[in-house]
Amino acid sequence: MSSDAAATSTDATAPAKSHYVILDGLRGVAALMVVLFHLFEAHAGGDPERQIINHGYLAVDFFFLLSGFVVAYAYDDRWGGMSVWQFYKRRLVRLQPMIIVGALIGAALLGLQHWSLFPKLATVTAGQVLLMVLLSFVMIPMTPAAEPRGWGEIYPLNGPQWSLFYEYIANILYAVGLRKLSNRWLGALVAASALALIGLLVLGPRGDVIGGWALDRSGVQIGLTRVMFPFFAGVLLMRLGKRIKVPNAFAVCSLLLVAGLSLPRFGVGELRWVNGLYEAACIILLFPLIVAIGAGEKNADGPSVRIARFFGDLSYPLYITHYPLIYIYTGWVVDRKVGPAQGALVGAGVFVLAVAIAWACLKLYDEPVRRWLARKVLAKA
Repeated sequence: MSSDAAATSTDATAPAKSHYVILDGLRGVAALMVVLFHLFEAHAGGDPERQIINHGYLAVDFFFLLSGFVVAYAYDDRWGGMSVWQFYKRRLVRLQPMIIVGALIGAALLGLQHWSLFPKLATVTAGQVLLMVLLSFVMIPMTPAAEPRGWGEIYPLNGPQWSLFYEYIANILYAVGLRKLSNRWLGALVAASALALIGLLVLGPRGDVIGGWALDRSGVQIGLTRVMFPFFAGVLLMRLGKRIKVPNAFAVCSLLLVAGLSLPRFGVGELRWVNGLYEAACIILLFPLIVAIGAGEKNADGPSVRIARFFGDLSYPLYITHYPLIYIYTGWVVDRKVGPAQGALVGAGVFVLAVAIAWACLKLYDEPVRRWLARKVLAKA
């Protein structure tokens, strides 16, 4: 399994700053690609070389890059009047409400996931489900031996929550000291993190960055390696002020991002390192280029950008609520040996349902709860 993504919008709970509208839209494009990737993944038989949207898991690395950029943009100039704990509270208000509802949706749909792909779920008790919910609420990961699905997920109710775990780690590192680094030392950290990423991709056994959701040595190594370069590269990119102005920036960036996530796998067997080089090029070169172009225009408008703004708002709820549906869809595809035509029809329905659930969560829960928390918690900060 591969899980993808973190929330990366400019923090709505921070004092008002103008948004990078195109970056918001790109976050939406990436979130939609994540859902499509997971739907196609159900038909790949566990073989990444058969995956249609082959590099869709790289969306999480793009999310991390965006996150570093917008966190630096929102907070770098506020530390004179903001404590570390106040920063933590703002990030919790931004991210945690949807993490809670994602866990609740995962628990509610657990009873529909009793497929042969998850044999251990048949023995799960109500007490274990309650424990998983509570652990998810407070971001405590589960060990592979304790999680009941058999996939080694640290958050088995809602797999993609793993990326929020590392999002929080990056935010903590930023707040406790790395934000104080000069651009020169931050550049050195980013360069060292890039070398670690290249080492994982080229010298590692897989030739890809798939992983990070398991609380074992390999999972933690992959998770930390995946977050360190893009997050702090995003911080550095914002600070350096590198922007590229091009006509139709949103369309250009979207095409580059979709192409980067969709191209076939490069190199198999002993040539897996070739695929590793491709993914390194995407994360280290292509994604910063896309962000630099997307940040080149704050005041973009037009029908395509209005659509992008819609999906930008939707992106985090969609990312953090869609995967319980994917568990059900994947189990159904595997057990029933579903063909492409039937799979496409039902998959389209799942896609629409995922968007509808995310939109309902955004408007009926996330936005009202964050406004209430901003008044009750942040107003006292």
